[in-house]
Amino acid sequence: MVSIATCQQWYCCFQKISTKRLINTSYSASSKSKYSNHNTQLRYMSNVKNSKNTNETDVKKLLEDGTVPEESSVVGDTENWTTSPYPKGSYVPHKNQSQAQHALRPKVDPKETSILMFPGQGTQFVGMGKNLLVFPQVVEMFNAASEILKYNLLKLCLEGPKSKLDQTIYSQPAILVCTLGAIEKLKEEQPSAIENCMAVAGYSIGEFAALTFAGCFTFEQAVSLVKVRAEAMHYASEIEPGGMANIYIRPDSKLNYAMKMARDWCLDKGIEKPVCSISNYLNPDCKVVAGHLEALKYLESNLKQYNLRKMQRLNVSGAFHTDLMLPAVEPFEAALYNMKIAEPLIAVHCNIDGKRYHNRAQVFRNLPKQIYKPVKWEQTLHILYERPVGSNFPDTFECGPGSTLKSLLKTVNSKAHSSCKNIYT
Repeated sequence: MVSIATCQQWYCCFQKISTKRLINTSYSASSKSKYSNHNTQLRYMSNVKNSKNTNETDVKKLLEDGTVPEESSVVGDTENWTTSPYPKGSYVPHKNQSQAQHALRPKVDPKETSILMFPGQGTQFVGMGKNLLVFPQVVEMFNAASEILKYNLLKLCLEGPKSKLDQTIYSQPAILVCTLGAIEKLKEEQPSAIENCMAVAGYSIGEFAALTFAGCFTFEQAVSLVKVRAEAMHYASEIEPGGMANIYIRPDSKLNYAMKMARDWCLDKGIEKPVCSISNYLNPDCKVVAGHLEALKYLESNLKQYNLRKMQRLNVSGAFHTDLMLPAVEPFEAALYNMKIAEPLIAVHCNIDGKRYHNRAQVFRNLPKQIYKPVKWEQTLHILYERPVGSNFPDTFECGPGSTLKSLLKTVNSKAHSSCKNIYT
């Protein structure tokens, strides 16, 4: 069996590659002679930003944000959005009101850059990882992960049974390793996608793959953390049973009111501190609602009353990304705080607000919150893909099992979706 040290030695390639991307590109014409690689550019920009007078910057931003823009038509590339954030005839937002301000945008042709996305729980299937075994590094990854997890992860992925693979304590580590294996496949088949990567984002458990790719976690750290996270969330689900469901809405839907009435219904049933809230923002027409099982039953029985189109239960064991997961936070925090993590080498977008992590302190602060706060995936996609009129879009690669994230991208930005590819496991 391959040792963890051997696997870790291999996985350093991602950290080395990440320092080579976008060589000789710059954020301004005057900066070309100052940088030798993308990593140095990121750190230089961060230092310059932090050295500015805070009070002066804050006052200037307040004045700019308070400006009322002139009315204009939304034309050009925004026509390609399935749901434009600004309707025709509305004002064009000031640059400080744009979602794009929260994304890193190097001054190069977006076509020469790439974005990697990593899927979350629910995408697992028996047989995943089979297409990755042609790469020796991936086999070593499975062996190293099995040493940490104390069970044969590869056998579980290839043979199941499905009932076991679908359990939180097994599905989360399985998805993580298969996702990192898909990155190795992409590195072999299209190395420029790795070298020119300017941002990454992961859906729920996928955020751990994103942070690992960005150099924050070692492979061993990532697997260990996900093991603790999965076990803690499974334990929280046993303390307070819950569920999740996709709810499809329309403009006249009263989802917030419906969730409030569902909580009131639970109170009448004797459930203390009932939970029923949005746990995942998928796209304008669909949200994931999670909470107590009684609350979900109430919503199923009263869809028409609140103008909700339809509801589809998810095959999960708990109400993830809600307050019912609060018992899982403490053990996860303890494991995280005992680790020494590195600064992110590229932009990693956080689930809880869609914005990128600026330093490792934010990782320590926000990653535990991700367990009980909603995943703002729709907002993350707007931040990543909002572009000025006439702009090109970067190539996007969904690395991992399934094609859920690619499908969601189509519902938010159809032009960005046209340059999205799946790296299957």
